[in-house]
This record gives sequence, C-alpha cells and structure tokens, in this order.
Amino acid sequence: MNRICYLFLLVSSLGFAQTEGNAVDSLFREDQVYVSVSYNLLQNKPENASQYSFSTGFTAGFFRDFPFTKNRHWSIAPGLGYAYTDIKQNISLQAISLPTIAIPDEVRSSMQLHYLEMPIEFRWRNATPESHKFWRIHTGIKASYLLNGKLNYESDTQGNKSENLKTRLNDWQYGVYVSFGFNTWNPYIYYGLQPIFEKNKTAVENNSSALHIGLKFYIL
Repeated sequence: MNRICYLFLLVSSLGFAQTEGNAVDSLFREDQVYVSVSYNLLQNKPENASQYSFSTGFTAGFFRDFPFTKNRHWSIAPGLGYAYTDIKQNISLQAISLPTIAIPDEVRSSMQLHYLEMPIEFRWRNATPESHKFWRIHTGIKASYLLNGKLNYESDTQGNKSENLKTRLNDWQYGVYVSFGFNTWNPYIYYGLQPIFEKNKTAVENNSSALHIGLKFYIL
C-alpha cells in the first residue's frame, strides 16, 4: 500500500513539473548573446591608401532586453562586448608614422585593433511567448573604447616591422548600425562616425573611419 502511495506521489510531482515547464511566459525577454563577423572597409582614406585581401572584423557580447510595449514587440537593449578589427591596406608609411622618414615607401600593412564595445539597441520583433523564431529589426548606436592597437607591415626598404599604434589612435569610437533578419541569421551594417586616428598624430592627415558589412548572430 505504501509503495502505491509513493508511486502516486512521484507521478503527480512529475506531471506538475512538466506542466510548469510548459507554462507560457507572457513576460518574456529577448536577452541574447551576440556574435558578428564582417568585412571592414575604410571610409575617407588618404589619397595614397588602398585596401587589399580581406579585412576581417569580429564582435561578441551580451544584451539585456527591456520591453516597453504590452505585446513585447518593442524594446531597448543595452549591451557589453568585445570587438576585433584587422584592416589590411597598401599605404605610404608616412601616412601612419610620425614624420621621421624622408622617403615615402609602399607597404603591405595589417592594422589590428581591439575594443571594449558598449552598444544600445532599439528593437522591433514579432516574437511570441511560444516561439523564439521571428523577424527582427535592430538599430542602435555603439561606443567602443580602444584596448590596444598594432600595425604590422612589410616593406622593401624598411623590412618587416611592428608598431604600437595605441598612442596615435582615438581612444573612443562612435557609430550607428542596423541588423535585420529572421531567427539566427541577420545582415549587419555599422558606420563609424569618428576617425580612427587622432588628429595631428600622423605625418599625413588621416581621417579614415570604419564601415563594417557582415552578419550578426543572436543566440538566446
């Protein structure tokens, strides 16, 4: 008799747990881990600058979602993440270095930048409590703080060298972006509003700014 009672209690508790697990959360949030990969272009380059090969970008971080409509289709989401940029370019060494080299020299360079990024998104999605697959449009602004910057270059006259760029770059980058799509895959565009290089820190004026085009992935 006791065994039957124990069995009844066990089945009842499992049934209750299953019911609770299937309950619909009408106050759902779309807190998400994000990852993006992009092709990086330079805007407003010096006249003697051009890019070669594939300049890659990578970001990763987390968003906290704050819905502000009853159906939770609209929200604001601040985030925190890390960004890495590798820009490959053919550029006169004088366009990067301080004016210590008398003869211009063509180089193949790779500018590697590391940022702590702080985005904030204004979001629309047609999500429901029952499904995590939905259409979305996310637009936002992003502030990025420079952690480190380095230039690696190959030159016929100067050889292979590496140069720390941190003191010649703007500490902060600001830009706007938009991502849109369905479920996990979302085209992504970021437009930088701030020059990468600090004014008067390069031999030739360099007002290059960033344009990133790629894919952004949101993971619940």
